[in-house]
Amino acid sequence: MADFDAIYPDETEPEENIEEPHVTLVPDPIVVRGAGNMTVFGLSNRFNGEFPAGLQSRVAPEEYQATIARINSVLKKTLPVNVKWLFCGCVCCCCTLGCSLWPVICLSKRTQHSLNKLLEWENSRLYNKLGLRWRLTKQHCDSSSMMEYVLLIEFIPKIPIYRPD
Repeated sequence: MADFDAIYPDETEPEENIEEPHVTLVPDPIVVRGAGNMTVFGLSNRFNGEFPAGLQSRVAPEEYQATIARINSVLKKTLPVNVKWLFCGCVCCCCTLGCSLWPVICLSKRTQHSLNKLLEWENSRLYNKLGLRWRLTKQHCDSSSMMEYVLLIEFIPKIPIYRPD
């Protein structure tokens, strides 16, 4: 019973080649909010083409503005049609018990799908090679609990490849 309180040294051999996990710090994503004067189902009619400071030395301002111009051209083609259908749907809403709003919802989904396809193409063409990824995501508005669609530019961490000797 005398050995009950005794402390013995650890007899395991220390490992000499302990690799510390690589921690990659990734900057916060850049959020590009809608800058238009009209919003239909959270999707603004245009995005601001001002070059964010967080993309400096990563992307040329011309490339950024070309991407924003492509996104705005898709919105320019699709949102006026959505607004017309929304107006017609609201006028006929009482008579159709709300079914007249379905075309607007479907057109809004189609616009989102078009934007996602465009961003996928832009990512595969240029931005994935630069370590960036563009996405269309929903976020809460600053002033209310409503949701809006924003462009999120995420930084992709470069993962080192482990090659055993």
